[in-house]
Amino acid sequence: MDAGKIILIALNVISFLLFGLDKRYAKTDHDRIPEKTLWFSALLFAGPGAYLGMKVFHHKTKKTKFRYGMPLLILIQMAALVYLYGRGVLTW
Repeated sequence: MDAGKIILIALNVISFLLFGLDKRYAKTDHDRIPEKTLWFSALLFAGPGAYLGMKVFHHKTKKTKFRYGMPLLILIQMAALVYLYGRGVLTW
């Protein structure tokens, strides 16, 4: 497995875990992870990890910007990956 795949997987795992951690913080009296941080983690081609974290941890699923924004972000990221692959920039 090349470094690009490992980095992509790692970013998705981190984003997934951030949603889980923020959910835990939401249930306790602890400082929360800012929404900007959650979005930034997802923007780093980790939309699928973030969305999976939303679903698994039942976190941010009622917030409109996450409910509809995250799937839209994933579609944009997938389109970008397909485009880059088609241009020969990415290889799998």
